[in-house]
Amino acid sequence: MAKKPEPESFLDMFSKFGRDLKMPAVDVDDIVSHHRKNLEALEKSVRAGASGASSLVAKQREMIQSALHEITEAAQGIRAPGNPQELLSKQADFARRSFEAALKNAGEVAEIVRKSGTESVEILRERIRQSMQEIRDSYDKKK
Repeated sequence: MAKKPEPESFLDMFSKFGRDLKMPAVDVDDIVSHHRKNLEALEKSVRAGASGASSLVAKQREMIQSALHEITEAAQGIRAPGNPQELLSKQADFARRSFEAALKNAGEVAEIVRKSGTESVEILRERIRQSMQEIRDSYDKKK
């Protein structure tokens, strides 16, 4: 019995089609390397964002602990017997300190978020710059 020739694989047919059309050769290793660098940059960006989120959670925990400590002290001061003017003075002082702490904390939280976002975006921007340079270099090689 005569053996039937094996059919060409899709990849072989596509390669032959590319050769017949005189398509430029594609360096698969360069493409894989390029995308590997993209993924590494994305991973670094995500790590920077996660680090910022972790710092934010730590700052919020610190803020809550500080607020609870202040409230406990204020409650103990209010329960102590004293004249009404002293009581109002303590309450006003507590309100002032709370407001100042809230403003300070809000500024620190905003700075953590800004720094984290900037770092994360800068990592991606740098990769885009590198990628554009790689593309330019590959065109220069072909000329």
